[in-house]
Amino acid sequence: MEKGGQRVEAESSSASAGVVVVQESSDAVGEETEVELGGRDVEDEEVDADEDEEAGADGFVPSPLIPLKDQLEKDKEDESLRRWKEKLLGCVEGELDGQTEPEVTFHSIGVISEGHADAVTSLPVAETQNRVLFTLKEGSKYRLKLTFSVRHNIVSGLTYSNTVWKRGLKVDQNKGMLGAFAPQRDPHELLLEEETTPFGVLARGIYSAKLKFEDDDKRCYLELDYSFEIKKR
Repeated sequence: MEKGGQRVEAESSSASAGVVVVQESSDAVGEETEVELGGRDVEDEEVDADEDEEAGADGFVPSPLIPLKDQLEKDKEDESLRRWKEKLLGCVEGELDGQTEPEVTFHSIGVISEGHADAVTSLPVAETQNRVLFTLKEGSKYRLKLTFSVRHNIVSGLTYSNTVWKRGLKVDQNKGMLGAFAPQRDPHELLLEEETTPFGVLARGIYSAKLKFEDDDKRCYLELDYSFEIKKR
């Protein structure tokens, strides 16, 4: 798949209803980073490894979760904050139950491509359903589209990764940061970055892929194994 750049941008606020569009985020497959440890002993490395497990590889430690209902009770005398919270949550405020952890449910996955009828598959995928979710022509541009709901609390630091294999060989890996999403009545819609299918005789055939969504606490909300096919233009 051909992609460029190393940045993710959201064209619409994740706190409001609408479609969030992810633009340009990719990690080239096969790239490796070498780190020289020169002069460090084993004990130092073990201590750092323990710290990494607690704080994450990038040193980021997520803040403890607070029930959204409790957050709404704070600063009630601040009129601007009150209006912002009402805009953020809309009419779901009365449905909050004090649960701390967010609940994210994915409803569908689809593909959008010019000259191609939109193909939408409900989630979870039935065991009896064909795992080839869509077929595209070589050299065509496309985006994956997902719908999902958030309940109980704001999910923050939502990230995704999409890894593709052909005949057991990893040929593409794509990942990005999506941001924070609040509970709302209507499902959130998400368009992942635009990709281009490869072309040529060797590019045609069936590919297998794994799509995964996690938050900054490493909670996994979706891990989907699927396949797609590339045909001659």
